[in-house]
Amino acid sequence: MENKIIMHVNYMEQGQSIEEICEKAVKLGYDGVEFRRKMKNMDEEEYLEKLAKAVEKSKLEYVLFGAPGPNLMIPEKDKREREIEEAVNFYRNASRYFNLTICNTMTGVLVNPSFSYFEFDKHGSNIAKEEHWEWAVSGFKILGDVAEELNFKFAFETHMCYLHDTVESTKKLVDLIDKKSVGINLDYANIVCFKNPVSLMDAIEMCGEKLYYIHLKNLFKIEGIEYKNYINCSLADGIINNREFLKILKIKNYTGFLCLEAPRSGDREHFAKEDIDYIKQVLSEI
Repeated sequence: MENKIIMHVNYMEQGQSIEEICEKAVKLGYDGVEFRRKMKNMDEEEYLEKLAKAVEKSKLEYVLFGAPGPNLMIPEKDKREREIEEAVNFYRNASRYFNLTICNTMTGVLVNPSFSYFEFDKHGSNIAKEEHWEWAVSGFKILGDVAEELNFKFAFETHMCYLHDTVESTKKLVDLIDKKSVGINLDYANIVCFKNPVSLMDAIEMCGEKLYYIHLKNLFKIEGIEYKNYINCSLADGIINNREFLKILKIKNYTGFLCLEAPRSGDREHFAKEDIDYIKQVLSEI
């Protein structure tokens, strides 16, 4: 299984420059980095130019882009159209600098303000109305055509408080969009934050041929607490057996990218080394 290993930029969002991010990712053995679509305090052109120079200098192989996706949950049509236009312009611009492959994406936060953000079953697809699905589908039919034209793919991350929060809702969304260029980014660590999550095997099987991308992270669940009851941890720890995850992916002939994440406090550069060493060891053993 020749899976390229991608470093999520959240391993390096503790003051590191773009140049440092690229250099350290290569030094640690990552094949690429999933960057944000937008960089704080930097306009788009400056961001892409700096990133292109850093990539060339470091010899980083792959550049992927992720959040933020276009916010298509806005009621005002003109604002949604502006979000789509900005996203289209970004990917066209980015394709001038990089050979785009997979781009992680989202459709905009969908929350019920009457409940805590961490009551995940009260948000996202659980409160979605017909128009929310229509807005997301129509927007990504446009973006899907652009992706096909530019020869890359979008993958919706299974993420709490979005229309695509569960595997079921994410598969429904990509089926409605019905574009070869639009699939699923399975982040199982987000799935297990829900009550009664589907099993790892079932989640992978439900994605089927639309499984375009994988995010790997891990967490501990705290017993006796109903909401905000998890603590992120290393890939080798936690409630998800990432060895089993990779074994199933091998059986299913998944050859796409594996993106490692570190959404936790502490020395994330250390975590970046610790996590890739673990994943490379597991891949060699299976």
